[in-house]
Amino acid sequence: MVESRFVYVTYIRTTPEKLWQALIDPEFTRRYWAETWQDCAWQVGATWKLMIPDGRVGDSGEVIELVPHRRLVLSWRNEFKAELRDEVPTRLTYELEPQGDSVKLTLIHESEMPGSKLIEAVSGGWPLILASLKSLLETGESLDATRRWPEGV
Repeated sequence: MVESRFVYVTYIRTTPEKLWQALIDPEFTRRYWAETWQDCAWQVGATWKLMIPDGRVGDSGEVIELVPHRRLVLSWRNEFKAELRDEVPTRLTYELEPQGDSVKLTLIHESEMPGSKLIEAVSGGWPLILASLKSLLETGESLDATRRWPEGV
């Protein structure tokens, strides 16, 4: 049963194919997600890692569901913050729905743990990352605040 949940919806003027690529392509994610990239074979059951620019694993998990250009579900465990590492793995879902000349992107990040500190932490980060993704796809430029990994983290 889900006890903690963060849901974010945005509309991006792009195609499902371009948005999908932006979500999974390592070179693209570096441009809007603080120079991080995802290491994954992108098939159900594959391991998934979000790599920090200095080579540490930031988050890890597994591909639970994958429907190209429509839906991606990952298990998610934080690896670099001690206070979050001990929580049960969470679940991240991306849903892409064409809406005319745009795509409705719904992000759901949820945990079975009541009062999850991880869900609290990501609820502060996801809006900025997704705003930067939207800006990059629509204008060719990400937001300055998401271009580099924060110092000391």
